[in-house]
Amino acid sequence: MADMKTLKETLLSGGYDSALKEVYLYEDRLAQQRKRYADVIDSFISLFGSERIGGLFSAPGRTEIGGNHTDHNHGRVLAAGIDLDAIAAASKNTDNTVRVKSEGYRMDVVDLSDLSVQEKETGHSAALVRGVCARFQQLGYRIGGFDATTASRVLSGSGLSSSAAFEVLLGTILNYLFNDGKIDPVEIAQIAQYAENVYFGKPCGLLDQMASSVSGFVMIDFKDPSVPVIEKVDFDFASCGHSLCIVDTGGNHSDLTDEYAAVRGEMEAVALEFQKPVLREVAQEDFMQSIPTLRNRVGDRAILRALHFYEENRRVLREVDALRAADFETFKQCVIESGQSSFMYNQNVFTPRLPKEQPIALALQITEHMLRGKGAWRVHGGGFAGTIQAFVPNDCLAAYQAEMERIFGVNTCYVLSIRPVGGVQIAAE
Repeated sequence: MADMKTLKETLLSGGYDSALKEVYLYEDRLAQQRKRYADVIDSFISLFGSERIGGLFSAPGRTEIGGNHTDHNHGRVLAAGIDLDAIAAASKNTDNTVRVKSEGYRMDVVDLSDLSVQEKETGHSAALVRGVCARFQQLGYRIGGFDATTASRVLSGSGLSSSAAFEVLLGTILNYLFNDGKIDPVEIAQIAQYAENVYFGKPCGLLDQMASSVSGFVMIDFKDPSVPVIEKVDFDFASCGHSLCIVDTGGNHSDLTDEYAAVRGEMEAVALEFQKPVLREVAQEDFMQSIPTLRNRVGDRAILRALHFYEENRRVLREVDALRAADFETFKQCVIESGQSSFMYNQNVFTPRLPKEQPIALALQITEHMLRGKGAWRVHGGGFAGTIQAFVPNDCLAAYQAEMERIFGVNTCYVLSIRPVGGVQIAAE
């Protein structure tokens, strides 16, 4: 921690380069990252002054690699943090108020004397600020007023979880400013999910927050979501001859909360037929035997989504085994199967409310045409709009990126790195 003027001077003189390299991996990215952090410090200084003592913080977006729509029914997920992140400059204040000014948005102001749910904040970032602070307090952790300026490279509505990155960033700030960085990344993720569920009003699972907070390649088993089992998956992605691409097809997730809720709700409706809260607690054999009765009670789409859950939950284990065995061909086949199941059974590639708008389906077909027999492809994240994921052989990368951007626009095909660390304070050497 240092005053903001000194923080910027140390940053620009290379004093944070070691920490930045740990987060962003590559030497040639350091100059760009220094500028990003310098800009967010300048924003802080312009709003709150240069003499304030504070620090720099980062939390990544995430990519879901396997386990599409399984987490909310206590399934397994394979995920990874990515090099697109949200960053902040933050400092304690003395007036029991949190002020967060995010680049491109108006300032969120939350009075910590009232941390109850505010209905008028539903769906707005202020709800996340209030919710994260409230959960910290409920769990017995210290909170206090702070001011922060933030900037994010995690595209909103991209399926890379900009909201989770923001929530984890807030939790990371509170962790280091008031709790000496002692709170476990798993608990930070759970706090972030609570804020999104209870205060923001989105019934998300825990995948996004967990992948952001923990980062690296991780397999997460949510059988008991209060104590998720997290396994690091050692795999040298750089050695496999492929690149990870996320293609932004131009859709937006902001008006699709009901569609996401329906996926979870229909899976849970099936589970309730067996007096269980989630599908993970229902044996697939019992489910299969009951399909004739279930059709009249929950409908065919709910049954198809349940079938997707069971197969996808097992598929995650196959993907992890393939990566650990360095069997990238089997891994790619699992990715393709995951995408097919999401499209046909989970049905989250487009919304039936807008049948003429199917950019994800179009991107998947073009990708299959280009990469059949070579790469792998699937819907990415929540679906319905937004992004697809592709594992592209490096000798096809330039052509693939050019074709995607010809169809969907310039700078819509992102070539990503897997980030080894999650929510973090950027500390000087």
